[in-house]
Amino acid sequence: MCSFAKNKKRLIMASRFRLILLGLALLVSNCLFGFAGGIDEDFPQIQDTASYVNLSTPYTTTLTFFLNLEEKNFKPENAAKTLGGDLTPEQARKQVVKLKQVFDGQGVFVDVEQVPNEANYADSTRSYQAKYFFNNNRLPKIFLEKTGDKWKFSSYTVSQINELHKETYPYGTAKLLNLLPKIGQQVYLGLHLWQLCGIFLLVLFVFTAHKLFTFIVDRGMFHVSKKLGYKQVAETYLLPVARVISIYFVVLLVDIFIRVLQLPIEVVSWIVIMLNAVKPLIITIVFYKLADLLSAYFERQADKTESNLDDQLVPLVRKTLKAFIIIVGSLFILKDGLQVDIWPFLTGLSIGGLAFALAAQDTIKNFFGSVMIFIDKPFQVGDWITSGDVDGTVEEVGFRSTRVRTFRNSLMYIPNGRIADATIDNHGLRQYRRFYTTITITYGTPPELIDVFVEGLREIVKSHPLTRKDYYNVYFNNMSAYSLDIMFYVFFEVPTWGDELQGRHEILIKIVKLANELGVNFAFPTQTLHMETFPEKEGLSPIYEDNAEAYKQRLDAFVQREMKR
Repeated sequence: MCSFAKNKKRLIMASRFRLILLGLALLVSNCLFGFAGGIDEDFPQIQDTASYVNLSTPYTTTLTFFLNLEEKNFKPENAAKTLGGDLTPEQARKQVVKLKQVFDGQGVFVDVEQVPNEANYADSTRSYQAKYFFNNNRLPKIFLEKTGDKWKFSSYTVSQINELHKETYPYGTAKLLNLLPKIGQQVYLGLHLWQLCGIFLLVLFVFTAHKLFTFIVDRGMFHVSKKLGYKQVAETYLLPVARVISIYFVVLLVDIFIRVLQLPIEVVSWIVIMLNAVKPLIITIVFYKLADLLSAYFERQADKTESNLDDQLVPLVRKTLKAFIIIVGSLFILKDGLQVDIWPFLTGLSIGGLAFALAAQDTIKNFFGSVMIFIDKPFQVGDWITSGDVDGTVEEVGFRSTRVRTFRNSLMYIPNGRIADATIDNHGLRQYRRFYTTITITYGTPPELIDVFVEGLREIVKSHPLTRKDYYNVYFNNMSAYSLDIMFYVFFEVPTWGDELQGRHEILIKIVKLANELGVNFAFPTQTLHMETFPEKEGLSPIYEDNAEAYKQRLDAFVQREMKR
């Protein structure tokens, strides 16, 4: 009891000391105004702060409301006079206390000195109505309104007090406002004993809730995912997201119960701002991580398609989606957390966006060119394309440019806008690769041997596994200056140029072997000087047998020996 009496005496002395300081401050202010040219008639003259009631201006009404609801000067009957509407004194006394708790719970700090001190004040943003709003973002339903010659909280505000109080203290936490103060009113470190106990209980509750949520997430979700056969997906994507969600629930608990402690409004206002900013931040992080999960699903779907262009599209979609999430999340953090009006920013962004679009039209053209490439799919990664001076293999398709590896092993960056408007010859989409050459043989080759040789060439085409069997042309079709020409026109059914070269190699090797087997000589540009032959000398020209059957037997032997390899 002795300690309680001493503390009470100290509180009374401190309260009186504050009142003395307030009186001195007002006196100094009056002196300053008087020195400047007389006392301002509109400035409130507070003679007795213990029973101050003045409703002549928004400033004096606000001062009456907050001054009479201070802990050291608690006179709710005086503060209740600031409420409009038809309320009994007891109802007004309860409602005014609830209204003060709404201000404190929402963390709205009202700087009284910023409230207009004009009896005929009109809000220019609302068609010059005689109203004053404290905070349009957090408390748009609470405002002062002039009734007659007095400024009071509007009837609409009074009708919304109970609803606002439930929104500020949901889930029955309003009952704690009357329960916790009964624990103790002793002051330690500037806080009451019940506030210190409440902080301890809140920390303990948050710690326990975090452990519980973490256990449910780590054990429960992982067990369910494992049963469903998504163990790897759960470990890589779901568990990080779920843990962040558990932190979000903890933040919600802190946001709900921190208001019950009725901490100093200067502290609560910053805590509320921080919590309101953290909540959209956590949601942004959740969606940012879910973008990886969605990208993994797209990658799995892209692996099922034959096109490699889908594999390039997935990383671009992931980056674009993450950038969009960051932008939208930042706007919500600014709007809901930091209470920044983003509409002027968005309006300026739209105007600036037009100027930016005009300045960066080439970049935008390349972006839409990349969109058209992904939609039309004129080529895919790995295709050999030719477009103007571009000739090479596609390595990567980006949002701005496409990378092509040339046959000189250099890397070309081609703007997508240019590719979208250009004519593209996609060699990679060919079903067949054409091989055309002319086989030249000497003029001294007999017709019967030419027929057998041509038939042998056709057998080579038919027996090769990579050639097209339904369409090819092998004919003796020209007699040039120094040779007899055989057209060799075939197609290879191969996916790459390397496979085509391998097929050519095998075909040409068999042609050389066939010519050697049949005794066919290949022609080349020559000049022949004919001289008279002597009886004892033989000519240099080959002597051919006039026997088609012998040539046929040699062909059959060649086919049986070579074509079955």
